[in-house]
Order: sequence, then structure tokens, then C-alpha cells
Amino acid sequence: MTALAERGTQRVTIPEPKPVPYTESTREKAARYTWAGLRLALGFTFLWAFVDKVFGFGFATPEARAWINGGQPTKGFLANATGPFEGMYHSMAGIAVFDWLFMLGLAGIGIALMLGIGTRIAAGAGSLLLVLMWTASLPLDNNPFLDDHLIYAGLLVGLALVKAGDTLGFGKMWARLPLVRKAPWLK
Repeated sequence: MTALAERGTQRVTIPEPKPVPYTESTREKAARYTWAGLRLALGFTFLWAFVDKVFGFGFATPEARAWINGGQPTKGFLANATGPFEGMYHSMAGIAVFDWLFMLGLAGIGIALMLGIGTRIAAGAGSLLLVLMWTASLPLDNNPFLDDHLIYAGLLVGLALVKAGDTLGFGKMWARLPLVRKAPWLK
């Protein structure tokens, strides 16, 4: 499109300036890939927790306590909860609804982060899950306030803010889906 200007009795066409193509700096590219790497690492952390609890590979979950062998994924952690929320968490430990919510949360957050889709939802759900796990760990052993649960929750917020799913993930394709365009909170 061009603009018209009047000069006396003549009309003069003034071309619009062409947009200058954006060139990503090396620092910006490195930051983008760093966030993508952190997204993948945190996604793997959630997904691994899910898989280990399902099959009991003997890392955090012994085979005898695996979900497929009748184990209760929330029982070990919540039954050992301490602090101001101890009673609430003890009453939730081993209840099937909470086992299913916990396991679906781990799987969903892990898959979303690994694929780079729904990072806002994954960040919100993951942050909530991590903060709840932090409250089940109070009082903390080696720091009066901070532990890895809060650090991971902060990292999840950062992942959502920088659109980390767009690099080494399917975030851009996900954002073009009609449903996601109508409901941007699904990004």
C-alpha cells in the first residue's frame, strides 16, 4: 500500500518503507536453545517420575511398590509429610483419586514439556504440583525456605513466559491449531 501526498495541484505517491527483516543475535539464539534444553530436561524429570512410579525401576520406587504391582504412588511421599499440612497430606496418602491425579499430572506435564505444546498449562499445573510437594516437605532439612521444588516451579514459569516450546518443540504448530487460536491460554 502506498500513501498519497498533495503537492500543490499534483498528487505524489510516497512508497511506504519496507520492513527491515529481523536478525536474531547469537545471544538470543543461545538463550532460546538454553530455555528449550531446560524445558526438555524438566519434561524428562516429570516423565521419568511417572515411568519410575508405574514400573518401579528401583530408583525412587522399588519394583514391589510400582503402580502396576498394586503400589500407591502418593503413599510414600504423602505418608511421610511433615509440618503444618501433615494431617491433610496423611489423609490423602494412598487414596486412588489422588494417585490418579498425581500420576496423570506427572505424565501430562512431562509429555507437554517434552513436545513443547501447552507449555502455559504445563507450567501452571507443574508449578502447583511442585508447590504442593514443597508444602508437604516443610520444615525443610537444609534451608529454612528454599528447595528444588520452588526452583523448578520458578523455572516452569520462565518456560511459559519465553515460549520455550517453539524451539526444539511443536509449540509453533500447536499455536496455529484453531482451538488454540480461539483459547490462547492453551498455548
